Amino acid sequence: MDCQYLPLASTGQFSSLFLDYISQKDTLKPYYNHVPVLSAFQKQINEKTVDDTKRQVLVDALKRQYASITNKPDFSTLLLPNTFTVTTGHQLNIFTGPLYIVYKLVTTINLARKLKEAYPSYNFVPIYWMATEDHDFAEINHFSMFGKDYVWQTEQRGAVGRMNPQELKSLFKQIPEKLSLFEEAYLTHNTLADAARYYVNELFGAEGLVCLDADDAALKRVFAPVMHEELVNQQSGELVQKQTEQLEQLGYKTVITPRDINLFYLDDQLRERIERKEDGTYRVVHTKLKFSEKELLDLLDEHPEKFSPNVVLRPLYQETILPNLAYIGGPSEVPYWLQLKDVFAHFKTTFPILMPRNFAMYVPSVNAKRICKLGLTPEDLFQDTLTLKREFVEHHTRHSLKFDNENKTVNKALDAILHKAQMVDPTLEKAVLAETKRFANAVARLEKKMRRAEERNQEIGVRQLLAVKNELFPNGGLQERSENFLTFYLNDRTFLQKMLAVFDPFDYRMQLCLE
Repeated sequence: MDCQYLPLASTGQFSSLFLDYISQKDTLKPYYNHVPVLSAFQKQINEKTVDDTKRQVLVDALKRQYASITNKPDFSTLLLPNTFTVTTGHQLNIFTGPLYIVYKLVTTINLARKLKEAYPSYNFVPIYWMATEDHDFAEINHFSMFGKDYVWQTEQRGAVGRMNPQELKSLFKQIPEKLSLFEEAYLTHNTLADAARYYVNELFGAEGLVCLDADDAALKRVFAPVMHEELVNQQSGELVQKQTEQLEQLGYKTVITPRDINLFYLDDQLRERIERKEDGTYRVVHTKLKFSEKELLDLLDEHPEKFSPNVVLRPLYQETILPNLAYIGGPSEVPYWLQLKDVFAHFKTTFPILMPRNFAMYVPSVNAKRICKLGLTPEDLFQDTLTLKREFVEHHTRHSLKFDNENKTVNKALDAILHKAQMVDPTLEKAVLAETKRFANAVARLEKKMRRAEERNQEIGVRQLLAVKNELFPNGGLQERSENFLTFYLNDRTFLQKMLAVFDPFDYRMQLCLE
């Protein structure tokens, strides 16, 4: 596989906050702990401490969650004080969702491998934090394969990880390909969390990847002191808002907006925000549930699993229950972590190294040959369609499509005409300038007609160019944000292994993978 690279800043696809973090801009240094380079991990290891009790709770939870899986990982290494994790997380998009989710998993696996090579006296376990408590079903209920969208319709509500995926049986009837792995996952498990764990383990379990479902009473009990303070003192929102304002003063657009209470109430078919009213009572929005402070804190003590952190506290929850060193995230995740450092400091929790995931565009052999034949560079591919087509035509034409030299000659003559007219009657200046403008407009129209004519002359090349562009940028967006990995995996069962072989977790560039 031939790999070509392009700086992320050259793609026009990423925010300034994300790009400035990657380039280690000085103004952002107060908002994170260590830079995402290999040498920083020894410092992170020295700062991260996890007591044996937390490790045992984690391992016990994983054993419960993997109880029905035969080829389960060996979790005992997580009990060792020299074992650490590196983590990525995402929602439970059906059939793995867009390519970039698989890329996050591959990046995390490769990071663990790289760290083991660099620090052989430690163990590193890659973790997939399954966002089982997320309730935004519209974000996970669809996927695209071979350019066609498939959508799961359901009346189920609440945390998606608790939903029954056997409804997907009707969706399999719409898919022409036989997807045995996903049929086994979705049609023989009672929750989406169990189904996702099953297929991720089948795809990546041999690479050491461990799936964690944090919708767990024992794990929530470890985090209960933080949730107690959040309910009583409500400081996290203020801390995030302060950092948010600072980042906005630096000219950055921030991602998340904190709440006064950054917790949800979680139950079957229900995940709704908790609000504190002026009379001191707590309400669960969109329900009739109401609690006094004592009632809510008693509930937290007895059933911590009924509380679910939102985007502000979920990262803290992760770092509380895991011996974690780094979080691998995408272009919207890394920026929102930069809003959270003061929350970590307040709760005396080590802030992880923020690692951007790998970014890639997979180019099958047919398109790879076309790109080579058309003489396209990675920079060319990321231009907008009109610019790409115009420059392609101009580069391949045997003719000059601009009247630059002619314009110089004519403009020189028009200047002389203007000078003569002014000598005769200064009021003629406007008339001459108007004619000059009309002439310039006429030349521009002629240039457009010539370009369109040349596009027709190069019709075959232009058609091939647009075909490549449209396939690599479905609906005008990045391939990895829409296409599913099955589009390539079904034609090449080594696709995942190829990605594992070429991704470097410390290379923060767009990677074109050409077959």
